[in-house]
Amino acid sequence: MAEQNKSKKPKTAIVPTREEDYPQWYQEVIKSADLAETSPVRGCMVIKPWGYGLWENIQQNLDARFKATGHKNAYFPLFIPLSFLQREADHVDGFAKECAVVTHHRLEPDVDGQLQPAGELEEPLIVRPTSETIIGEMFSRWIESYRDLPLLINQWANVVRWEMRTRLFLRTAEFLWQEGHTAHATEQEAIDETLQMLDIYKDFAENTMAMPVITGSKSEAERFPGAVETYSIEAMMQDGKALQAGTSHFLGQNFSKAQDITFQNDNKEVEYAWTTSWGVSTRLIGGLIMTHADDDGLVLPPRLAPSHIVIIPITFKSDDPDSILNYCHKLADDLGVLNYHGRNVTVEIDNRDIRGGEKTWGWVKKGIPIRLEIGPRDMASDSVFMARRDQGHKEKQGIARSEFIANVTIILDEIQQGLFERAVARRDSATKTIDSKEDFYQYFKGDGSGLAYAHFCGDPSVEAKIKADLKVTLRCVPLNGHEEEGVCIFTGKPSKQRVLWSKAY
Repeated sequence: MAEQNKSKKPKTAIVPTREEDYPQWYQEVIKSADLAETSPVRGCMVIKPWGYGLWENIQQNLDARFKATGHKNAYFPLFIPLSFLQREADHVDGFAKECAVVTHHRLEPDVDGQLQPAGELEEPLIVRPTSETIIGEMFSRWIESYRDLPLLINQWANVVRWEMRTRLFLRTAEFLWQEGHTAHATEQEAIDETLQMLDIYKDFAENTMAMPVITGSKSEAERFPGAVETYSIEAMMQDGKALQAGTSHFLGQNFSKAQDITFQNDNKEVEYAWTTSWGVSTRLIGGLIMTHADDDGLVLPPRLAPSHIVIIPITFKSDDPDSILNYCHKLADDLGVLNYHGRNVTVEIDNRDIRGGEKTWGWVKKGIPIRLEIGPRDMASDSVFMARRDQGHKEKQGIARSEFIANVTIILDEIQQGLFERAVARRDSATKTIDSKEDFYQYFKGDGSGLAYAHFCGDPSVEAKIKADLKVTLRCVPLNGHEEEGVCIFTGKPSKQRVLWSKAY
């Protein structure tokens, strides 16, 4: 009987399924969606056009938000002198083990004709793991007076952190990101900036990525090296683990003092500036996959999808393929003039000479929001045959061409909202409020995962023991909600609010 039931298990495009092997499922989704692949360089990835299209849309959306709040884009060197990194003690301690170092500037053949490094540098150069130190050096040159403040700079770049264990998009030796860096005349201005950028990340995650997040401050152990406060957006993936999807750091005057970023105030007194930094990376694509994808492949929120619609012409030898193709192109043209959240509706026409089923499943796995099949009958009735990626692959409906065009942006928003609500429901069902140490350890033992709110006194040694015992970390101290007087479930000491705990990527 068991074998019989096993045989009735529905076929999926992705093998193994999420339930069978979540880490391998994740890799297979990336492969089947043609997003990226590993490169010949250890720990690095090649981002393919469909994956890079996602990153371009992330860039464009966030870049517009940054510029609307007064930030300007600039670019700084990939290489940072070693002495710069050493100026801020906590910073160098935090990144030293992940740094890639350049020590020579040319290659010369040896006696066997093999190229060997030559021309040793006077000072080693660090391939940027982050840019606080090099940007701080430039800020110290650019800022003289309070009239030069605030200085609001953003950079789109690549960074290198020599990770030992890598996973495409989530953790790679080289990745793409943006890093904002600002300098301010007052502490409060810098704090306001830090929280403003956190809110931008939250709004982008929820309203563009359809990925619900929790905002909060990091514990001292999880704080960015050299920061006074680190704030993050935390998302829950389908396996119940948390993902830090973006961070915003209030740096106080730590980097200003290390790098001599000073200004003359309106009383002609010299002060140190107050600085911030904030960033998100291609890790967002990993978060997108693990929030929305299913056992048939990628599922894309329309506001971020590289293309919104694919049209698949259905022709047979006896049909007039040119007429059907012309019909498809005219439809694509009519759809392409429509505006959807600041972008024209983007349409693919898949006229490849391959089997129809192969085309369909290829686009299912890529996660395109809407598929249209158009054959002779659809053309004759001036209609389309529509499938939505947020529904089962067998759920299709015929709809008049004019009606589809009139309602396509509404349909796309229905998909967008549905994905967000689905993710919220999944997170809420895997979130628990815990009031005892015993229940906490029981909840997270073994492979147990999910989110938990529990009172905590803030003792770093207790936090370290929990991490060692359960591989559970304090994700954040939430900014909104969960404020209540209580007792730490681990020590019995007073606690001002519940904090968020989870296993994490």
